[in-house]
Amino acid sequence: MRPTLRFLTDELAERIIAEARDLLCGLGLGIHSKRALGLLGDHGARVDAAGRHAWFTSDLIDRALDAAPPSFELFDAFGNQTHDLGGDRVHFTPASSAIYYLDPDTGRMRRPTTADYVRYAKVVSRLPDIAAQSTAFIPADVPTEVQDSYRLFLGLFHCAKPIITGAFSAAGFALMQDLLMIVRGSPDALAEKPFAIFSCAPTTPLTWSETTSENLLDCAVAGIPVEIPTMPLAGFTSPVTVAGTLALHAAETMSGVILAQLAAPGAKVLYGGSPAPFDIRYETTPMGAAETWLMDAGLNEIGKRLNLPTQAYMALSDAKALDAQAGLETGMGAVVAVLSGINSISGPGMLDFENCQSVEKLVVDHEIVGLALRLARGIIPREDFPVRPRIEELLSEKHLLISEHSLKHLAAEHHFPGPILERANQSRWLEEGASTLPQRARDQADALVASWQPPGFESEVFAGLIERMTAACRAHGQDELPELDN
Repeated sequence: MRPTLRFLTDELAERIIAEARDLLCGLGLGIHSKRALGLLGDHGARVDAAGRHAWFTSDLIDRALDAAPPSFELFDAFGNQTHDLGGDRVHFTPASSAIYYLDPDTGRMRRPTTADYVRYAKVVSRLPDIAAQSTAFIPADVPTEVQDSYRLFLGLFHCAKPIITGAFSAAGFALMQDLLMIVRGSPDALAEKPFAIFSCAPTTPLTWSETTSENLLDCAVAGIPVEIPTMPLAGFTSPVTVAGTLALHAAETMSGVILAQLAAPGAKVLYGGSPAPFDIRYETTPMGAAETWLMDAGLNEIGKRLNLPTQAYMALSDAKALDAQAGLETGMGAVVAVLSGINSISGPGMLDFENCQSVEKLVVDHEIVGLALRLARGIIPREDFPVRPRIEELLSEKHLLISEHSLKHLAAEHHFPGPILERANQSRWLEEGASTLPQRARDQADALVASWQPPGFESEVFAGLIERMTAACRAHGQDELPELDN
């Protein structure tokens, strides 16, 4: 039996959905895209084009939600399936779009560089329990106008895993789509076997900017899956209560699902979220808060009730260093996320309210993820009954280390962490240097970088990526790409 967590009663979940529908129909949303307003108007919504506002109808909501797929698959750069997003199947990816990087030499946050991103991409390619890469942070050594596509370029160049990403402008999407098609080969192939998910989120409360709505529609038409990580802040931009925030979140996220389906019925969408409470003491948005976990688990239950696959930002920390707080918040969030059955969990590696990515934390979090995934597999009898023969063998042999039953089931039953987690006794630990967790994390990251191998693309793919990205940088005043250190 797979262990599960549930926080909403059927009655409460239905009430939240009903309240969200009332917001969509009664208050409507501000929508700054003429294209999106036109789609809504064509499908029966009441539209105020001058005021850039639209009011949905119950029929429109029902038709769009019925068109959205309950699950979809994701593939790596070579077309091999890596994800089945739906049901209670869970997949982890690093959190995205940090503006700072935790320097492993100084322990201080700073602006990231290309070299930092290359190190990250090489490491994430070697972490088996991290199912996808993400455009985890923003290198600052290229023009601002191409930073969204440049981090995608670096990820594609160094790692074959599918990628969670997003454009910073409506125009940026075209360049990013070009990069994806260089790898996949054609628009049809990209739609048939998608290997990227774009994040497209409304602005709380109840607003879609022109950029995010255009990105959402472009992805839907191109067959590129999207996640909608709506970000209400309880007590600031949403009601102070978890239930009230979930109602506003549901309205905003449902609106994105509906827009995608109007653009392309059957568009692949993750019902996502990055909600948090607003800590009025520090004016911060803690991602490691219990209320955040409740909101994320709750939005997952709402999404599943709407028959949609889900996403949330969990398994991350607000700490500023690789310390006990980082482990506490990440570990608890990972367990809640896995036991809730959130399909795409974005978080490992992240610190400081989604502002800072750390490669060393990422390798630690990989071990946390492995433990959480083992917990989710639950308790499974493996030729255990009747148990008397096992105990008779134990009494006779004094141990079961080389028992046929032990040898047969050890690998499936016991999860063995890597060298990050210290399981040796004290004497051996002292003998081997008495290393600290941050030291082991740094050593493991270095080892993973040293063992990295480039993705096995044809040379034309690498050349095409470099040519397209170089042209984009030159258009914005930078003649050459930074050194990729391959």
